[in-house]
Amino acid sequence: MQQLDHTFAALADPTRRAILARLALGEATVGELAEPFEVSLPAISKHLKVLETADLIIREKRAQQRVCKLKPEALKTASDWIEQNRRMWEERFDRLDAYLRELQSRETDNGNG
Repeated sequence: MQQLDHTFAALADPTRRAILARLALGEATVGELAEPFEVSLPAISKHLKVLETADLIIREKRAQQRVCKLKPEALKTASDWIEQNRRMWEERFDRLDAYLRELQSRETDNGNG
């Protein structure tokens, strides 16, 4: 569950989500990832470290460059967790809806509606 915490913490930041969206198109160097943002390279490196800790990306050194790649497995784990909880809440809301309709029907039957 701790890995899931890291994943959601990493996804909470819009800059990190934008980096992941870029990496979904293919690998990129740290410099390429930093280009669209008005933050320093060290700030981007910190974001990349968070993504790496969450196991969302891999950073590799190639010659003088650091190349980043997306690791979609962690996103699948988060997606599976969300889906499981979505189903649970839908079932609960369906039961609540049925209960409220039953109450409303009883009131109508008793002439209170």
